[in-house]
Amino acid sequence: MLVTFLLLLLVAVALGIVGAAADGLGWLLAVGVVLFVADVAFVAVVGFRRVRRRPVR
Repeated sequence: MLVTFLLLLLVAVALGIVGAAADGLGWLLAVGVVLFVADVAFVAVVGFRRVRRRPVR
């Protein structure tokens, strides 16, 4: 799961850099930002599901 998060994070950063640097590719920057937000939300949801309290014996 951590590998998937880091890979998607890397792709989002690369798309953001290319979108910001290239003229006329602002949509690519937007795709990178949306991908980043979706990646963080995915990790937050999956990470929250994994944290379960064990009953005290």
